[in-house]
Amino acid sequence: MKETVKKLVPAPLEPAVRFLYYLPFEAADWIAGRRDSLTPPRRLMFVGGGDFRRAGLKFLGLFREIGGLKPDERVLDVGCGVGRMAVPLAGYLSENGRYEGFDVVPRAVRWCQKTISRRYPNFRFRLADLYNKTYNPRGRYRAAEFPFPYADAGFDFVILTSVFTHMLPPETDHYLSEIARVLAPGGRCFATFFLLNEESLALIGAGKSERPMGHALGECRVDNPDVPEDAVGYPEEAARALFARHGMAVREPVRYGKWCGRAAWTSYQDIVIAVRR
Repeated sequence: MKETVKKLVPAPLEPAVRFLYYLPFEAADWIAGRRDSLTPPRRLMFVGGGDFRRAGLKFLGLFREIGGLKPDERVLDVGCGVGRMAVPLAGYLSENGRYEGFDVVPRAVRWCQKTISRRYPNFRFRLADLYNKTYNPRGRYRAAEFPFPYADAGFDFVILTSVFTHMLPPETDHYLSEIARVLAPGGRCFATFFLLNEESLALIGAGKSERPMGHALGECRVDNPDVPEDAVGYPEEAARALFARHGMAVREPVRYGKWCGRAAWTSYQDIVIAVRR
């Protein structure tokens, strides 16, 4: 749904408006055969752009190639949304592997439970009891205090795609402490960022970045000072220090993204892989 429309719609009415807005597009998708049973309807694709299946498959390739993900490993997807990463992983993880995902959006979690978990019983999804003004206004916890509902050292691979790009330092610091707790020694965290370094700052200054990051907020920079969580950029050294603080070592090299106007890039956002000591 177009951003201008979203801003004009009261949060309680947003699901109904999305349904009506996307109904003709979804009907056309079915008629044209553009949607299969593991692709959610457009009204549920509230996060992330581009082709749902193509984007997921691209990340699966990155999980395997630079993250070293194996079919029998235990995966945690933080902010799993409507299953963009879960769907390709369902075709990759073996019966000995396991996937857990959590998200704050009830209708997204329900779709994943109904559609993915029924077909793949080793894939489980939970609704996070996190406060979110739009999607979960009755949530019990704030992000800076939310306890991940999983046991210590229970995962080999933790995914966060486009999560830290919407979090301020206290929240990111807490999430990394929880990630370190649930990762087994030697486990990896695969996380995306908008990293501020000499190259990205120069490109921003030259007006080549899709994200201007024009407002300082503590050590970070943001696009929108009124809604800072829209897009948050971290100094690269600060991000590295946060991982180190929680017993994780960044695996070199960092894969930089095209968000700031780079000519050579791996994905849209910068990718950091950190290993639990």
